[in-house]
Formats: sequence, C-alpha cells, structure tokens
Amino acid sequence: MAKSRNTKFRTPKAFKVIVRHPWLKGFFALALGNYLAFVLRTTQWQFEGLEHLEPVFQNRHPCILTFWHERLPMMPRLALRSQQEGIRMRTHVLVSRHNDGRFIGRVVGRFGLDTVIGSSSSGGRESLRRMLLLLREGHNVAITPDGPRGPAKVAAFGVAQVAAATGVPVVPAAAQCRWHFRLPSWDSMVVPFPFGRGAIVCGPAILVPRQGWAEFVPMIAAAIDAVSRQSDRLCNV
Repeated sequence: MAKSRNTKFRTPKAFKVIVRHPWLKGFFALALGNYLAFVLRTTQWQFEGLEHLEPVFQNRHPCILTFWHERLPMMPRLALRSQQEGIRMRTHVLVSRHNDGRFIGRVVGRFGLDTVIGSSSSGGRESLRRMLLLLREGHNVAITPDGPRGPAKVAAFGVAQVAAATGVPVVPAAAQCRWHFRLPSWDSMVVPFPFGRGAIVCGPAILVPRQGWAEFVPMIAAAIDAVSRQSDRLCNV
C-alpha cells in the first residue's frame, strides 16, 4: 500500500509552553527557521504566474501579497526567489501581536523578511497605519487575510481596505509541497518535508477601488482559492 503524502499528527502540549518561554521560543524559532531553510533549499520548485510580480521584480511598484495562513511556512521561498532576482524592495509580513505571531515573526526573519505587528481584522488601527506608510514608501506587504485566528480561508476586510487606500495591487499567491504534514491547528497548517517537489503560484493582480472596496473581499478570497488549487494540482496533492 502506498504511503500517504500528507499526514496529520497531534502537536505536543509542550509547544504552547515553548512559544511562551522567551529562551525556548528563541531557540525553537531558530531551529524551525533553519529547518524550513533546509526544506526550501532541497525542494525542487516550480513557479507559475511570476509575470504578475513583474512590476515588483523590476523595482517599480510595491504589491500586497496575500495567501491563506495554512501556506505560510512555504511562502518564504517566493521571497528567496525575489532576492535571487536582485530585488531590493523589502517585504513586511503582518503577524499577530500574540506570542504565536511574534514567534512566526522570528522564523520568517530567517529569510530577510520584516514584520508588522497586528492582524488583518484586529489590532487594527496601528498596524493599518504602519502598512499604509510602508506601501507608500515603496515596500511590499504580505498578509494572510484569514489570520491570525481564523476562520480558515475566510478573508477579513483588512487586505481590501489597505489596497483601496493606497491603490497598490493585491497579488494572490499560494505554495504547496508534495510531501508534507498538517498541524492540528485551526488552519491545518502545511509543514513541508525536504527533498520533494513544490509549487508556487501567483495570480493576476487585483486593483481595489476606493469606492465599493468591500465588494472585492470575496473576489480576493476566490483568487487565493484558485491559486491554492493550482499549486495543489502541480504537486498532485
């Protein structure tokens, strides 16, 4: 009988203790960052839709990169690709102000990514102002519109609000690895195994007008779903 390519297992209860203990959190974030770096380096990647990031790759215009929270561990590979292209624009990832968000911030920092503390639905005004400033200064922003607490794959208003206020395009993205397991978390987060095959897909940019921006929230969610399905197909998941 063939082995399953994705597996669920129970996260040890000690994990919550780890992300709350300062010393353990730092050590574990470093270990996890190194593990992900190893996985991303040993995975054979296929990229699709990078033409939708051409303005970013040419250092002309920033974008709001948006993807579901479950795909977060694999998305730094796109940042590494942009660095290989010689992109000088910084990317800032929106993370929760809670312990788990700050933990994620330490992990993605391993890949040269900065963080904005807040969420797409709460913590709102301060992080919203920060994102607006960063985008107007020409930096990219990455947002998981269903984070940090869910519901999974349900987009909050934040992405559309920021896009409408700045005129910066939203680029839906997704990543998948053929060999992975899923955490028993609210989003069933995908954690990849090394030495497999992976895919990163970007969809067409979405411009959100100042008027009627709320109507674009389901459109953004549908676009993320579409690229997520495509990345799954490319990995035969």
